[in-house]
Amino acid sequence: MKKNNTVSLQEYNTFGVAASTPLFVEIKSSLALQEKLKDEAFKDALILGGGSNILFLADLSKPVIKISIPGIRIINETEQIAVVSAGAGVVWHDLVMWCVANNLGGIENLSLIPGLVGAAPIQNIGAYGVELSDVFYDALCINRKTGESRIFNVKDCDFGYRDSAFKNDLKDAYVVTAVRLALTKKNHNLKTNYGNVKETLAQMGITKPNIEDISKAVVQIRTNKLPDPKKLGNAGSFFKNPIVPKGECARLLLQYPNMPHYHIDSNFDKIPAGWLIEQAGFKGLKKGKVGMHDKQALVLVNYGTLYGKLLWKHAKLVMEGVEKKFGISLEPEVNLIR
Repeated sequence: MKKNNTVSLQEYNTFGVAASTPLFVEIKSSLALQEKLKDEAFKDALILGGGSNILFLADLSKPVIKISIPGIRIINETEQIAVVSAGAGVVWHDLVMWCVANNLGGIENLSLIPGLVGAAPIQNIGAYGVELSDVFYDALCINRKTGESRIFNVKDCDFGYRDSAFKNDLKDAYVVTAVRLALTKKNHNLKTNYGNVKETLAQMGITKPNIEDISKAVVQIRTNKLPDPKKLGNAGSFFKNPIVPKGECARLLLQYPNMPHYHIDSNFDKIPAGWLIEQAGFKGLKKGKVGMHDKQALVLVNYGTLYGKLLWKHAKLVMEGVEKKFGISLEPEVNLIR
């Protein structure tokens, strides 16, 4: 929708906040992207996927390139492994459902994560004990300056917790056009011990789950806990779960013996940000047209404001409250677009 010679981005972000851009184009192939990157008018464009991991804080002065590259296919396989390629514009959950339907295991725990495939390696998406890096094969990318193609393997991506080289040294240097995953065809490594996946499977009457059962359990958990962005503006988990030194975790456990925590390695533990936010008194707390969700404290919710700045103001209030109570600094998982 155009207004005053600008294009509205309200329908292109799951928070549903108002923002605009002077130029907008939708891209459906790598070749079209390479051509558009040659256009001087789009030199510094914002690359937009599903808009499920961003918060617009103001109107944009730069153009937007919306990536909608389609396609899912198996490009290589052995007796045990299939390499699946998916276009950057494919809805992530559609890819998960395609893989589950074809009995390809490894991403069933990542069911119903919002967004598109292209954002998956940038964010190193993860849920319920699985991260993209666990099954990542490589990614096809286009250099924004030169227009040249490059394949990034696991090492090139330098994956971390909700982190990758694309958010650091290579920030805004490349556009992901396709992601390829190495998935199991049989003898799947099922992960049911994170969160309440095992409990949900038991409630479903399933004692020997397959990948479809796990996917259904995760969908049920997420549906019960997380608001639908089409009905209530949000971007899923707004904050990263903080990873803290074991000594700090031990200190907090003396004060809060029931604090949930997860082993990362010999030096660090992870504490759920949702628990910290709830204990600090922000779960379900609504201020005007913004607040934290009443079923999942980790989710910042838009109850009707058009202003991203108001959502960010509330997020900062939550960060200050958690810092004051626990001495832990929360980091946004969502990208702030100023």
